[in-house]
Amino acid sequence: MRVRESGPAEAGSAYDFHDFVVARSAVLFRGALVLTGNRDTAEDLVQETLERACRKWRTIAAKEAPEAYVRRIMVNLVNDRWRRFRRMAPHHHSGEPAAPGDQYGQVDTRDQLVRALQGLPVRMRTVVVLRYFHDLPDDEIAADLKISPSTVRSQLARGIDKLRGQFPALSSPSPPQPTEGIP
Repeated sequence: MRVRESGPAEAGSAYDFHDFVVARSAVLFRGALVLTGNRDTAEDLVQETLERACRKWRTIAAKEAPEAYVRRIMVNLVNDRWRRFRRMAPHHHSGEPAAPGDQYGQVDTRDQLVRALQGLPVRMRTVVVLRYFHDLPDDEIAADLKISPSTVRSQLARGIDKLRGQFPALSSPSPPQPTEGIP
């Protein structure tokens, strides 16, 4: 669907809705996948997010940061879903890290990480995802979630500690890498 702005709102928007979807849907999907832990649910979440954004695109395009507004729509939708469907089956991992060349083991580790993220409280999970999967600074996360930057830092620290507790072998420092040609 292509939505064209008309009048003064168009001058303030960098691009129309179609261009936004083309440019940002992959990033939105990656964030949704980490937030939901399920490809089908992530696709539904992105679809619903973009559908809601399309309905309000003139208002969103006039904002200073349309992507942040759309991301906030997605976060609100996923939080609403989590509130409705809180029941989750516990998942226990083997605790053995994947070997560096083991592609299947790396997929298992990635799946374990997504499941571990699902075990975090909603706000904590959202803060971790916005920081590490969307690379947002504290101030922007705080604005998106309508909380203080210190709450963002606190939730982030607690979330990372909980994740490290579930992956003790992965949270230990990496061995030093040999450097060739550096004295």
